[in-house]
Amino acid sequence: MTTQPSAMPEPLGTQSSTTAFVASTQLFYWSLRRELWEYRSLYLAPLGVALVFLIGFLISLIVRSPYALAINTGLETHTELSRGLMMFTAILLSSYYCLDALYGERRDRSIVFWKSLPVSDLTTVLAKVSVPLVVVPMIVSLVGAILQLIMLLSTSVVLAVSGVKVGPLWSQADWFPMSLLLLYHILTAHALWPAPVFAWMLLVSGWARRAPFLWASLPVLAIAGLEAIAFRTSHIISFIGGRLIGYAPVNELPSLIAESRGQQLDLFPTNPMMHIHPGMFLSSPGLWAGLAVTAIFVTLAVKLRRRGGPI
Repeated sequence: MTTQPSAMPEPLGTQSSTTAFVASTQLFYWSLRRELWEYRSLYLAPLGVALVFLIGFLISLIVRSPYALAINTGLETHTELSRGLMMFTAILLSSYYCLDALYGERRDRSIVFWKSLPVSDLTTVLAKVSVPLVVVPMIVSLVGAILQLIMLLSTSVVLAVSGVKVGPLWSQADWFPMSLLLLYHILTAHALWPAPVFAWMLLVSGWARRAPFLWASLPVLAIAGLEAIAFRTSHIISFIGGRLIGYAPVNELPSLIAESRGQQLDLFPTNPMMHIHPGMFLSSPGLWAGLAVTAIFVTLAVKLRRRGGPI
């Protein structure tokens, strides 16, 4: 009787590294879930903003005459406004979260409980920095896409009741491509580009004993004031403000084209031709310099949390 040779067991080192990777991934996942549990505003705030905008949009549909709807639905204008509002919401939400992420757990003394769990400070801080860089763009883009779909459906219903064909409306809307474009724009212009600003806020959140907003903004205002007095320029405040609102230098080419044609450039460009080209964005030295500064700030934030305690 012959027996089949048994499979060769995996080396012990491979098994250990695989187990450690799975465990680290699970700890990171649950750390990220913890942020969503503690900061319900991450999804409630975009939903609230979208609901208020939708109510206003529905009222505008009701009060307009069928003739006006047949000529111009106004959907494109409202869609542009909704995208700009979602982008602005992402900026405010990420800033608020970063200023409170490490400060809040020290203020309410929950840091004692969280530090008692087998989760490293590195995992915790990486989960927190992932919120403005990944979680907020995903949530805001999803809410924005749903909002635009409801606007499109409600407009179609009103037009159909008014006896107007809705086929051209759907053919021009490009809902799915524009939804993906909104996600791309928020990830590039309002997450990766302002990453060093968010990391700075996170660092100050782990250091300040009170009023993290003041401690995060005062050094910037002091340096900007010194520059204005000494050189009568405002490069510092323009540079940091441009980072925060997502104005990447790679957007200068569309700006110059628009100016040469006498066109007005939208502050929140959602037209595909006005977006950052992926190749230009990824090859931008400013992007990689900003990510390097982000890594430094995150490393310092990890050290601060390791030594930090309740306040």
